[in-house]
Amino acid sequence: QVQLVESGGGLVQARGSLRLSCAASGSIFSINSMGWYRQAPGKQRELVATITSGGTTRYADSVKGRFTVSRDNAKNTLYLQMNSLKPEDTAVYFCNAQLVLVVRGPSYLYWGQGTQVTVSS
Repeated sequence: QVQLVESGGGLVQARGSLRLSCAASGSIFSINSMGWYRQAPGKQRELVATITSGGTTRYADSVKGRFTVSRDNAKNTLYLQMNSLKPEDTAVYFCNAQLVLVVRGPSYLYWGQGTQVTVSS
């Protein structure tokens, strides 16, 4: 069974740090782009950061300079280092990934179940 599992969320004080992980498991041939999204209560899900298989990154303006996205291709794992956290960063954080399951096959978008990040003031 192919799945993405996030970990690393929790409660942290403002100006603190957290590191999220997202591990892809199952029968996977390769992984294209991966990304982090978040959804705060009453709001739409929004992009936080993405990273291509070659390491090109993109960030939402609200997190630039504070968050860093990275990936370990050997471990099929995505990371999000979050520094200088603010109360407005409070949300459920989701990872996604474009997974190729067989050689020369199409890619499919998978989502993790989400992990809660709460930043107290």
